[in-house]
Amino acid sequence: MADGKFRRHVKTVRMSKLSSEERFIDVSDYGRPLAKLFASRLKETDITPVQVTLLFGVSGIVAIYCILNGYYIAAGVFLILKSVIDAADGELARIKKTPSYTGRYLDSIFDIVLNLMFITAIWIVTDHSVWAALAAFVSLQFQGTLYNYYYVILRHHSAGGDKTSNIFETETPKAYPGEDQKTVNILFKMYTIFYSMYDRIIYRLDREAPYVQAFPRWFMTFVSIYGLGFQLLIIAFMLAAGLVEWIIPFFIGYSIFILLFITIRKLFLNAET
Repeated sequence: MADGKFRRHVKTVRMSKLSSEERFIDVSDYGRPLAKLFASRLKETDITPVQVTLLFGVSGIVAIYCILNGYYIAAGVFLILKSVIDAADGELARIKKTPSYTGRYLDSIFDIVLNLMFITAIWIVTDHSVWAALAAFVSLQFQGTLYNYYYVILRHHSAGGDKTSNIFETETPKAYPGEDQKTVNILFKMYTIFYSMYDRIIYRLDREAPYVQAFPRWFMTFVSIYGLGFQLLIIAFMLAAGLVEWIIPFFIGYSIFILLFITIRKLFLNAET
């Protein structure tokens, strides 16, 4: 476990993979009902989960275009739509029983690239320095990493939860039937390049968390304010409210809860050693 590379691909095995006692209100997962409806409509079609992943990328790019051209309300709508579609690819994979590492890694890569582009677009239309924009992007990533860290740990230790994903990941996985191993290798390498720094730092800040057998539901609900869906919801609201100048400083300051959540975990949620 000392390596500190943990799986963050939680979108394909969300709340239904926790025991009933451990299911919590995930404020970042507000798009799940619409995602399930969307995926159910695609069940009998030839559309694949990876194609749905590409679709949420398109929604994100449209949001960026809207930001750059001052259509802030429309940008907010497409950011929320991106969150809904982002959940739908995993739902469709479950419905069609077609899991793939290609889709899982592509999902994560799209997320970080789009986050960078969102912050860059906001930086372009505001008066903030490039260093402030970079700090906001890094803050977004650390926030999301902390949430994913605790969520994957919870799911891994859940009494009735999914055990197929390990908390730590050190090797390129073997491709599922029907997908290309070379593609999986390339995407895994890209994923590692993009995320390993954040994973390692969060792990070093809370090394004992993997030994906690369960996190209370109230704790996970609070931590879910760092989920990507909720982050995008905040950006959408601030855009629609004409607060675009405040988005970058907000997310820098929003990182203060990282230390708060880790402190709560260490003081009140003891690891079993």
